[in-house]
Amino acid sequence: MTDTEKRLIRCFQAVFPELSESDATDATTLRVAAWDSMATVTLAAAVEEEFGIQFEPEELENLTSYQYYMKLLATT
Repeated sequence: MTDTEKRLIRCFQAVFPELSESDATDATTLRVAAWDSMATVTLAAAVEEEFGIQFEPEELENLTSYQYYMKLLATT
């Protein structure tokens, strides 16, 4: 597991404390019942802080899974 993956998992677990490591890597808005619009904003803010990046407001609607975050982080 890479450092980026570990850091992203920590962000997910900070917002969704019930997620195990493996659950975090499989997390999507459809799989995590607590993932609502507020959780989307909170998670995005946690990831921005952790990785020193900033998402554009129009990107928020696409931030719907751990895998999508990983894809974005791979390009930054």
